[in-house]
Amino acid sequence: MGNDLEKNLDRLHERYMNGEISRRNFLKYLGIAGAAAGLIGGPFDFFTKPAMAAKDIRFDGWGGVVSEAFREHAFKPFSEATGVKVVDGEFGDMDTYLTRVKASFPPGGEFNLAHLSGVFDYARYVGLDFHVELDESKIPNLNNVMEAMMTPYRSITKGTLSAVPYDYGQTGIAYNTKYISKEKAESSGASLLWDKELKGKLGSWGDWRTNIWYGALHTGQNPNNIKDLDAVWNALKEQRKMVKKYWASGAELMSLLANEEIYATVAWSGRVAALQAQGHPIGFLSPNNCYSWQECIFVLKGTDLDVAQQLLNFMLEPKCAIAVAVGQKYPSSLDPTKVPMPDEVKKLPAFDPTGKLQGYLFADPPYWNSHQLEWAEKWDRIKAGG
Repeated sequence: MGNDLEKNLDRLHERYMNGEISRRNFLKYLGIAGAAAGLIGGPFDFFTKPAMAAKDIRFDGWGGVVSEAFREHAFKPFSEATGVKVVDGEFGDMDTYLTRVKASFPPGGEFNLAHLSGVFDYARYVGLDFHVELDESKIPNLNNVMEAMMTPYRSITKGTLSAVPYDYGQTGIAYNTKYISKEKAESSGASLLWDKELKGKLGSWGDWRTNIWYGALHTGQNPNNIKDLDAVWNALKEQRKMVKKYWASGAELMSLLANEEIYATVAWSGRVAALQAQGHPIGFLSPNNCYSWQECIFVLKGTDLDVAQQLLNFMLEPKCAIAVAVGQKYPSSLDPTKVPMPDEVKKLPAFDPTGKLQGYLFADPPYWNSHQLEWAEKWDRIKAGG
């Protein structure tokens, strides 16, 4: 009888994931089956065990449309299905968040999962011994994730994972097409951000890495192997005189562009896509060696791994991951050669149909992390006008 029940529940789960039955009816049938049989293993451990435990787990992300996408398409349905409340926090930049995490340690602090940006942040947290070793057998949807995205993480943690790759994008250049033509943007490349005709209408993110990266591009250098650092500093000092605002969050970036307070700025590809979807005349330029990045959901030491792994697997379900991708406007980490992607994802800036991410230039973790203290301090002085 147990085998028959398990097969029926597997079929029920498949129908739910295919959208053939509603979440309410799925949970009703699951509850009836659980009462009759004591709730068995298989995929239903994911739905039943946390529901009985009724635990909380904290997730910190980037706010704005990104957090809205996670709340609507991942956290809300996960909580409804399991009874586990996802406590949703926000941050504006990685360095400030890391400072908060450090203050919360030793393990058992308030932070559990974080939407970290870049492999270098993964390396930083591992270097601080804030990582865990995930049981990948409890996250079967990892099988659909691009190998190209998992390999850099595995190389840092000796074949294991403390995070799952979730999305990727580029920090390119957003420009208002009412005032800047596509031809001018493409011919200028990264140097559009130093165009003297745009003085007082330029913006940038306050992040030290992003500005140094673009300083390297403007001076004709490889951002992962800068030979003439003085040229970069001088370029950033020159640009500082033309910048109206260094924005601190994605929401502020979108507001500055939408209200035409600035005409051009470094910008996250997903936020540009969101502005375009709202009807704003904003173009996106991906210059040569554009700052490409991937984001992961990192699990911090001290977190309940059973609950974390259940949430991660839920978030990697194709239906959930694709809905979040469409909502936040960043391509999913799921391999498009394994999981068919809708046109809404295929049309997103930075989408790679091959799933290999060849030609994307990512920040080299050892290189950038080794210079962080010196370069971040120097950048802070320049940003302040020094």
